[in-house]
Amino acid sequence: MDGSVVTWGSADWGGDSSAVAPLLTEGVVQVCGSSKAFAAITMDGSVVTWGSADCGGDSSAVAPFLRDGVVQVCASLFAFAAIKVDGSVVTWGSAHSGSDSSAVAPPLTEGVVQVC
Repeated sequence: MDGSVVTWGSADWGGDSSAVAPLLTEGVVQVCGSSKAFAAITMDGSVVTWGSADCGGDSSAVAPFLRDGVVQVCASLFAFAAIKVDGSVVTWGSAHSGSDSSAVAPPLTEGVVQVC
């Protein structure tokens, strides 16, 4: 297995990954999906996202935090949460679906071992 990702289906539902295709040709170790977007962790711990921006397909607001060290990604209906190697959590997607973790930010800065 080379860790490449192949997508298909409606572009509105995350089926079109052409914008990030060069980043999905090898080394992907996990893929997780929300209702209309996907997030993939690569071997170097970076995260690649695609699909509906409203459902987490656009992670540009937290991109600096997703460049390395991510060990797990979990999705809700319209948002994602990623655990980093230091136990901190990064969230993105729809604020109504869990991406706004500001109310619980202090406990999410270290020591988290799992999200679901």
